[in-house]
Amino acid sequence: MKYKKLGNSDIKVSKLCLGTMTFGEQNSKKESFQLMNYAFERGINFIDTAEIYPIYPKKETSGKSEEIIGDWIKEKKNRQKIVIATKIASGHPKGVGATGLSWIRGGEKHLKFDKKNIINAIDNSLTRLKTDYVDLYQLHWPERNVPVFGQMDFKYDPKDKYWTPIQEVLENFNKLVKVGKIRYLGLSNETPWGIMNFIKIAKEKKLPIVVSVQNGYSLVNRLFDIANSEVSIRENCGLLAYSPLAGGRLSGKYIYKKNLKNARYSLWPKRFSRHHTKRGEKAIKKYVLLAKKHKILPSTFANAFVNSRPFVTSNIIGATNLSQLRENIESINIKLSKEILEKIEDIHLSDPNPCV
Repeated sequence: MKYKKLGNSDIKVSKLCLGTMTFGEQNSKKESFQLMNYAFERGINFIDTAEIYPIYPKKETSGKSEEIIGDWIKEKKNRQKIVIATKIASGHPKGVGATGLSWIRGGEKHLKFDKKNIINAIDNSLTRLKTDYVDLYQLHWPERNVPVFGQMDFKYDPKDKYWTPIQEVLENFNKLVKVGKIRYLGLSNETPWGIMNFIKIAKEKKLPIVVSVQNGYSLVNRLFDIANSEVSIRENCGLLAYSPLAGGRLSGKYIYKKNLKNARYSLWPKRFSRHHTKRGEKAIKKYVLLAKKHKILPSTFANAFVNSRPFVTSNIIGATNLSQLRENIESINIKLSKEILEKIEDIHLSDPNPCV
């Protein structure tokens, strides 16, 4: 396994991070333990979760992913060897985010990053994770109106005045750092404007500087390249890339209709539509054929591309079985040739970002 420093922190994380949004829904506790054992034995020391996991969110399973991770760490007695990242959800008036998830933190209509919500959220997460601190605490998505989850363009809304000011958010998190409940702060689903303002205000006010940003990134979603990538490199705020397989589609299994019984789009065919587009299907077929031409498994190929990007700190891989996890982890040993990278660029430029 390869490791990289998490921003300006003193933490080294594995280049592959185990995503856990299936734990407690698509994966049972026993299966989740098997996946964590396999990943840990192969050098993965980084686990990502969230207070709303598993996906697809519902009251009956809310928080189960954190609980399962907490049970595993308690059994293994390996807390000091594991870097835990979790997330606090928000909502805003347009309904993007957790608005409508009435069971989150007592059912507030609009979840915010104010003092009350942050303390409530971290305490609940720590209880479920059975630990007294989290290494990386991330804002799951901004409170303010931003293009997320299938949206590309920023649409200005003059009524978008409901979000907690960035300085106040940083001050609230600084208190958690001082009492030892969190070590570092990260962002997620964030824009260049958001990242730069969090960093600028933190430097000016001597508050915690964000060490990472977790955004979607894959062969069919490279929006991060456009502006966020420069911010990541120059400000030492690396990408934690999620959905590197575009919800499993870059594995090719939906093209060949193999192993779909417990697959995400079999369970929720109308969800995650951003990964299921006609443009996307054409591009995915090209990438799958390119991988096969070079005798690389499509999932390994797609992950290897994400791993190769200079702004990526860690690639968040997911799996519902050991076979998938094995293929994803193998990507760390694959170096894509100059010829392959040029072919990837040709496919990308012919129809950029078909699955945002």
